[in-house]
Amino acid sequence: MKDKVLRYKQERQDRLIQCVAADGMVRIAFIDATSLVREAKQLLKLSRVATAAMGRQLMMTAIMSADLKGERDLVSTILKGDGPAGSMICTGNSRLEVKGSVINPAVELPVSELGKLDVGGFVGHSGKLSVVSDLGLKEPYVGLSNLVTGEIAVDFAYYYAASLQRPVLIYLGVRVRVKMGDVRAAVGVFAEPLPGCPDDVIDRMQAKSADIAQFSERLEAGETPEELLESAFGEFSLVYAGEREPLYRCDCSRERIERALISTGHEELSDMIEEDHGAEVTCRFCDQIYQFTEEDLRALQKAATTRDDEDE
Repeated sequence: MKDKVLRYKQERQDRLIQCVAADGMVRIAFIDATSLVREAKQLLKLSRVATAAMGRQLMMTAIMSADLKGERDLVSTILKGDGPAGSMICTGNSRLEVKGSVINPAVELPVSELGKLDVGGFVGHSGKLSVVSDLGLKEPYVGLSNLVTGEIAVDFAYYYAASLQRPVLIYLGVRVRVKMGDVRAAVGVFAEPLPGCPDDVIDRMQAKSADIAQFSERLEAGETPEELLESAFGEFSLVYAGEREPLYRCDCSRERIERALISTGHEELSDMIEEDHGAEVTCRFCDQIYQFTEEDLRALQKAATTRDDEDE
């Protein structure tokens, strides 16, 4: 068993596996995003509790992104709770590339009496969850629901029930070593009964919650995603429909930052030149720093002036 665990850990890469079950009446997504969450922790300089929270949100955003069809389609999830995290935002595209940011990434909280990270306390127990789907239409679709616990999985399940009238089973687990802070495993499960699914299948599916709650621990111990899926849903005659690799990827660039600075307008750029003699812009999704000298800002100022003249 020890050799099997070592071999799987050496070979493992992030995977999002999609399945159908119960004669096509249930769709299931399983995500192993361990490497993705590790990268987010490093890029965003996340505390232990922020890693667990952001990791959960990133996995759910990736699962939702798997439903996107268009090349430019985007989905964003925004958590605004009353906890010290501040607002948290994650965005994903149809290529299964996700990125995230949190206002206060360095905040740390004491662990619970059970040694668990206090994700609910970090996010907050009240607030709003917004889901913005930009599908290339005139206006993006915005769904909204209240936060229930701040533990994220329950909050997304409530969003599906309250905003979309779709009962779902969601598990999002990130194992972070409390003392060292390193990410040991990150696992998510999304199971949705489709219209017409028999009530007894839904009840049996919901009864799997306790088993699924151990998935991150079992993945760290060496079980494969296929073994975990079969252990929970094998009785529903699983059919594997496809597999993709989710990635943490920020699409920022100097050109994008320049466009953002131009959009602030001539007056704002003048203030940067006169008061700061330049500008330093940090991407909130990957912590990349972009430096702009006075000369750079004057060139952008000219572009902003030209744009304003064209708009008149």
